[in-house]
Amino acid sequence: MLRFVSFLCIITGIFSYAHAQTSSKKFSAEGEFTSNCEGPAVDDDGNVYAVNFARDGTIAIINKKGKTGFFVTLPKGSTGNGIRFADRTTFFVADFTGHNILKVNLITKDISVFANEPKMNQPNDLAITAKGLIFCSDPNWKEGTGQIWLVSPDGKASLAAENMGTTNGIDISPDEKTLYVNESVQRNVWAFDLSPDGKLSNKRLLHQFADGGLDGMRSDIQGNLYIARHGKGEVAVLSPEGKVIQTIQTIGKKVSNICFGGKNGKTCYITMQDRGCLEIFKAETAGREWAMMKAFPQLK
Repeated sequence: MLRFVSFLCIITGIFSYAHAQTSSKKFSAEGEFTSNCEGPAVDDDGNVYAVNFARDGTIAIINKKGKTGFFVTLPKGSTGNGIRFADRTTFFVADFTGHNILKVNLITKDISVFANEPKMNQPNDLAITAKGLIFCSDPNWKEGTGQIWLVSPDGKASLAAENMGTTNGIDISPDEKTLYVNESVQRNVWAFDLSPDGKLSNKRLLHQFADGGLDGMRSDIQGNLYIARHGKGEVAVLSPEGKVIQTIQTIGKKVSNICFGGKNGKTCYITMQDRGCLEIFKAETAGREWAMMKAFPQLK
C-alpha cells in the first residue's frame, strides 16, 4: 500500500507540473529598465521591487497591474542586484559595485550599509533564513571564480565557501537544512548541508546543465528550484533530487532573476535584461520566501 501511495504521489506531481503554465507573459512595459535589470522581490501588499529602473543605481516599485515608478536611488557608487526581504518593512540589496549589502527601510526609504567587506568581488544575490542569516553569492566574472559569504544578523561578514565557479543564484530549502547555489559559467547547481548557525558542509553536485547560462534562483515550499536560464530564454524547475521537472519559456532571452508573489504566492515575476522589463508566469506551488514573509509578525 505504501508503495502505491508513493507511486501515486509521484504521478500526481508529474501530472500537476505537466499542466502548469509553460510560458511567461508580459507584465511591465518594455524598455523601462537598463540592461542590469535585476531583483526582484515582493512586499506584503503585492508590490514588486526591481533594480536599475531608467538608470543604474535605482530601485523601482511595480504595482499589481504592472505600472512602474521610482522607489529609491541608491547612494553614489552603489548598483543593486539581488533583493531579499528580511521582514515586512526591511529588504536587503546586493550592491555589486559598492561591495556592500545595503539595508532599505520600506516605510522611511532610509538606506544604510548593513555589511561591507573589501574582499567581496561583486555581491550578486542573497538568501535569508527565518532567523536572519544572510548568504551572499559573490562571483569574480573576470577570473571565472566565486565564493559565498555569510552575513550575521548584526552585519558581520565571514567567508562560508570558497574556490567555486561564478556563483550566482542562491537559495535555501524550506526546512533550512540545505543551501543551494549555482554557477553561471560552469552551469553547475550545488547543494550544501546547512547547520542552524550557518556553517556549510557536504558540498555536492545537484545538477549540471549542458548549455545556456544560470542566473537567479528561488525555492518553492516543496523544495523545487526555479532557475533563471540567462541567454536560454527559459526558467528551469529542478526537483530537490536534481531532476528537471518543468521548463517555462520566456519572451526575452536574458532572464536574470525570479521571485514569487501574488495572492497565493504562485505568481512568478522574472526580470528580463534584454527587454528591460518584467514578465510573469504561474507556478503550481507557492514560493518559500513568500511563505516566510507571511509568517512574519504583523505590523502594529
